[in-house]
Amino acid sequence: MSKELIESAKNKFGIIIEEQLKRVEEMKTSVEETDFSSISPIIIGICFGDGIGEIISKHAETVLKHILKNEVNNKKVTFKDIAGLTIENRAAQKKAIPDDVLEEIKSCHVILKGPTTTPQKGDQWPNIESANVAMRRYLDLFANVRPVRIPNEGIDWCFFRENTEGAYVLGSKGFDVSDDLSVDFKVITEQGAERIIRMAFEYAAKNNIDRVTVITKSNVVKTTDGRFSHVAFRIAKEYPEIKLDEWYIDIMTAKLIDPARRKDFKVMILPNLYGDILTDEAAQMQGGVGTAGSANIGKKWSMFEAIHGSAPRMVKEGRDKFADPCSMIRASAMLLRHIGYPQYASKVEMALDVCGNYEKKLTITGRDTGATGEEYTKYLLSWINNPELKKRWEQGLKDFC
Repeated sequence: MSKELIESAKNKFGIIIEEQLKRVEEMKTSVEETDFSSISPIIIGICFGDGIGEIISKHAETVLKHILKNEVNNKKVTFKDIAGLTIENRAAQKKAIPDDVLEEIKSCHVILKGPTTTPQKGDQWPNIESANVAMRRYLDLFANVRPVRIPNEGIDWCFFRENTEGAYVLGSKGFDVSDDLSVDFKVITEQGAERIIRMAFEYAAKNNIDRVTVITKSNVVKTTDGRFSHVAFRIAKEYPEIKLDEWYIDIMTAKLIDPARRKDFKVMILPNLYGDILTDEAAQMQGGVGTAGSANIGKKWSMFEAIHGSAPRMVKEGRDKFADPCSMIRASAMLLRHIGYPQYASKVEMALDVCGNYEKKLTITGRDTGATGEEYTKYLLSWINNPELKKRWEQGLKDFC
């Protein structure tokens, strides 16, 4: 019996290895980067997701359409609504991203994506892969960039989380060898590690940042994390003006909340799972996961999203209209900067700071004790339209710090 189990496991593992070797070869081929300055119109796809994603995505779309009104009228930008990423549709088709939805996504240049429900073992849904993980793989969105700023504490972090490897990319490929043994897999490639690490160093160099931190558990997970660490130190030799240090993920979760040390960190690079954990902790320090946006960058496509989930419990309890849209709106600002409208991105970010940190006429609590998402979006728009926005933001920053 054990011999049959071993042979079955070897066959399944062999398929995984074949897939990953093929992916390595694909990464070795060059892909031309999208130049948004040469595209007209830029097609922005809005994937509404499910749960609270359907609501907060619409609020973010309202902000984008408002601030890009002239560009839409001049046919420089157009929007495409994509509604097929609900859990019901994905479960019915037994695919993380249904084929027709993926084609719609690929017809866009950039995506704003709402949260989507990922099935868990024991729930009502089939065991389909996370839509996020699938989209990052299908579009090769290898870099998950998550900025966190806490001005009054001197914190200005930028996390570069590898998106297409690590434990997540093979999360649906694990299997039960027997009734007693389950196995999952983690993969790190030279090419995958190099492109995310190089992006982080380039960001640091362009922004005059003199320190980059790579975060692993290479002292224990010696092969995969060891490769990630080795590539980081190899690339660091090309940037002698930037200091590279390595921290282990367990102690890093502590140092991030250590007032004596946390201001020292600037740019951080992490494999997938560690990046997911640490950026949620960082976002909570900023004001909660509802305050943080996220960019998923590839050569051809890019996708922007909130860092939190679809909150089905809020929907079930009838509280979805009170969901905080700020994470999606902050992701929209990142999208605006990515496609070449940094001045619009700055206005959105300043309005978020004024409304959320300085003025606070409305607050979001997730319940009827606070504003609805629609009310808060109108509040933000009132400041985006206000000619005194920058002055009020600068005064607020001065007072806050």
